[in-house]
Amino acid sequence: MEIVIALVFSAAVLFCADRLLLWLESRGHVNWRRKGRKPLSEEPTAELETMLSEHTRR
Repeated sequence: MEIVIALVFSAAVLFCADRLLLWLESRGHVNWRRKGRKPLSEEPTAELETMLSEHTRR
């Protein structure tokens, strides 16, 4: 019986965490399930990354 209670409690915690993350996503704080990842080619590159990639092109 204790294992059933533990499984139900675990499912409730996961459900609440999912709902919390969906709420945060609707406010624009995180990307969880509804909005996919942004393409990395559109993201700005770090200055160090730019310096290293320019150095290897020479």
